[in-house]
Amino acid sequence: MTRKTTGAKAATAASKTLRDGRTGKDSKSAAGSALSQVNKGRTTGKQAAEAASNVLQSRATGKTSKRAAGSALSQKSPAKKR
Repeated sequence: MTRKTTGAKAATAASKTLRDGRTGKDSKSAAGSALSQVNKGRTTGKQAAEAASNVLQSRATGKTSKRAAGSALSQKSPAKKR
């Protein structure tokens, strides 16, 4: 299975999100997760995925943060079957 990585547009959005002082904790968590996956094939952990979900559901969150959160969430590990 090919692992997804964060693309250039999403990485730029994640970088802007992390540098913006007005950005909330969930947005920064999702952006950090997205940036950590640039060209590395890593997956998003449970806490970062929950943060990304919160960002995407928020009406107060801007487009840039949502782009980074979407990238992070799309790289979430599949749930393990029990």
